[in-house]
Parts: sequence; structure tokens; C-alpha cells
Amino acid sequence: MSTNLIILIIAALVVLIVIFTYNRLVKLRNNREKAFADIDVQLKQRHDLIPQLVDAVKGYMDHERELLTQITEARSKAMSAGNINDRIDAENQLSGALAGLRVAVEAYPDLKANQNFMNLQEEISDVENKLAASRRYFNSATKEFNSAIQVFPAVLFAGMFGFRRQQMFEISAEQREAHERAPEIKF
Repeated sequence: MSTNLIILIIAALVVLIVIFTYNRLVKLRNNREKAFADIDVQLKQRHDLIPQLVDAVKGYMDHERELLTQITEARSKAMSAGNINDRIDAENQLSGALAGLRVAVEAYPDLKANQNFMNLQEEISDVENKLAASRRYFNSATKEFNSAIQVFPAVLFAGMFGFRRQQMFEISAEQREAHERAPEIKF
């Protein structure tokens, strides 16, 4: 075999590897974006339920206006966030505000007995469960994408083609701390 033919075969192999790697990374990036679209559906449902929830508790929680305002502002921020990473941060803030509402509701037995409020709580709980499942899928897709850009041979080309490590949809530090704290038991 001539040297030119060997060089041509090696060049063709390198080109094929680059094409295969690029196409795989594009598919993984698109899979991650699709996974976030699934989260988006659940977030829209949650955003639609929040004003109803706030209205349901307004009459009972007159002196909790600051908390209700915080929830409303967090919802607005979450709805107007631009890219996926900004949305993740805004949604974590909204989740924290809603957790604060759940804690505050404990002090209002009449509110907890209100059927409209109970129905809203049930709907939000259902949406939160679906959202958790969607987040797990999104994080799995993100992990697969991040792993793919860090392994050989993709690591050689990923940066060149604009593929960067992406953020997971994790709970915020405040939420993690709340989950790790022992529950408060009152008799």
C-alpha cells in the first residue's frame, strides 16, 4: 500500500469519528432539551395552580402577606426566566417559597379544613410528584450528556463544537437543609 492511501484511510477514519461523535452529542443535547420540555409542562401546571392557592389562603393568613408576596414574586420570576439554567434557579426559589407556605399553613387549622384548599393542596402535590419524576429524567439526560462530552474521543471535539457541561436540576441548599433537618413533633 502506498503511503498516500494509508494517510487517506486514517483521515477518513478521523472524519468519521468526528462526525459520529458530533451527531451523538447533538442527540444527547436534544434529549436533555426534550427532558426539560417535560419539566416545563409540569412547571406550567404548578404556575397555574399557585395563584389559586394564594387566593385560597389570603383570607386566613392576613399577617402572612410577606410570604404570599414572596411566592407571587418567585412565580413571576420563574415564569419569565430565559434559559434552562436561569429557570432551574428560579424554580428552586419558588419551591423554597412554597415550602415556607406549607410550614405557615400548619398554624391555621381552619385553613387546613377548607375543602377548596385541600383540593388545591392535593393537585399541587400531584404536580410536584410528576415534577420530581420529570426532574429525575432530566438529570439522567443531563448526566448522560455531561459524561459523553468528558470521555474520549468526544473530549477532543466537544469544546470545539460548543458543547459545555450542563447544570443538573437539583434542589437548592435551603431545601436540602430542610430535608436533612429532623421533623418537629408537637403534641
